[in-house]
Amino acid sequence: MSTVYILNGPNLNLLGKRQPHIYGHETLQDVENACRALASELGHDIRFHQSNREYEIIDWIHEARDEGHGIVINPAAFTHTSVAILDALNAFEGPVIEVHISNVHKRESFRHHSYVSLRADGVIAGLGIEGYELAVRRVASLLRLQQKMPS
Repeated sequence: MSTVYILNGPNLNLLGKRQPHIYGHETLQDVENACRALASELGHDIRFHQSNREYEIIDWIHEARDEGHGIVINPAAFTHTSVAILDALNAFEGPVIEVHISNVHKRESFRHHSYVSLRADGVIAGLGIEGYELAVRRVASLLRLQQKMPS
């Protein structure tokens, strides 16, 4: 069974409470429950984490190098600021999908740049929390493709 890390950045612990007109009323626990059910259905395990601390996200990416096969990441505000997260993701060899609940391109101009996108194999933005499930499906699909490719 492959393990997919689902990593969430700052303020996502407030999902459902903070700016519901932008992020919706679902909680991060709702996201985790949906991802866990889907991953199980697809034959994968997940490790689901959230932190307001950049170094913890980096540590989980490093952990995924040895224990994970794919990463779904919503870096939140770190999207626009963290070269360190980009560097950690560049050291990870599996598929990486970047997720944003809101459509960052309809928001402030500083949100239009993503360091993480420089490494991501795909970006999902503006689809609400459904974007996480789509990202899990895509990681599962990319992992299947990797298994079929000769070494």
